[in-house]
Amino acid sequence: MQISVVGLDIAKQVFQVHATDTEGRPVAQVKLRRAQVLDYFRALPPCLVGIEACAPAHPWARELLGYTVRLMPPAYVKPYVKRKKTDAADAEAIAEAVTRPTMRFVPVKSAEQQAALMLHCERCSQATALSCSA
Repeated sequence: MQISVVGLDIAKQVFQVHATDTEGRPVAQVKLRRAQVLDYFRALPPCLVGIEACAPAHPWARELLGYTVRLMPPAYVKPYVKRKKTDAADAEAIAEAVTRPTMRFVPVKSAEQQAALMLHCERCSQATALSCSA
């Protein structure tokens, strides 16, 4: 059982892992609590990890040192969901999507880039609120 691709569906408390071998066959489907994620990955060999791009995905991508982490826009992952939307189905779709040669990926942002973006978004929302109330 050699894991080569992991689809990681992140959430607030419980994360879902879908791992496949080099031929795309599922070898593990695991639910992890937030505190268990890094320990789980420490036990894995270096592999390709796919995560849907969102604000919390960037810190997780930075934490997974030694792994090839690729972030994908959720809209690009959605076509790969085969059945009803569940965390397990999302993790499987992420694992499938990350292996596609034409998939577009989002670069992992540094903590400084995320902070600057958050500040920019806050300023924009305040400006919008001021212009709407005038």
